Amino acid sequence: MKIIIKNASDQPLYQQIKDQFKDAILSNELQEGELLPSIRSLATDLHVSVLTTKRVYAELETEGYIVTKVGKGTYVASENLELLAESKRLMVESKLVEAWTMARTLGINKEELYSMMDLLFEEENE
Repeated sequence: MKIIIKNASDQPLYQQIKDQFKDAILSNELQEGELLPSIRSLATDLHVSVLTTKRVYAELETEGYIVTKVGKGTYVASENLELLAESKRLMVESKLVEAWTMARTLGINKEELYSMMDLLFEEENE
């Protein structure tokens, strides 16, 4: 997994790193049970403070994405498949709410929006 940090971003460094880990876990780029780099190793690789990577891991663990086994390392959580699935659904739902809000603002009704979605699905299947 490659993590890209943008110093010009409005997002704090820890949030950029955390979001990329979450994306990699949700997309199965990082598999259940996969060993993650140590906090110190990650900090060195990314040229950030150990406190930054420690915060990333702490928040990911609190949210159920990773687990730390003392003396063994940090792993992608395998127990919370339903939590991850729900997280995926929430992300999609959030984007759909945004799309529906924008459509209403622009005067696009439900049927037109459904037609747009149907076209997107058709294009993907071609």
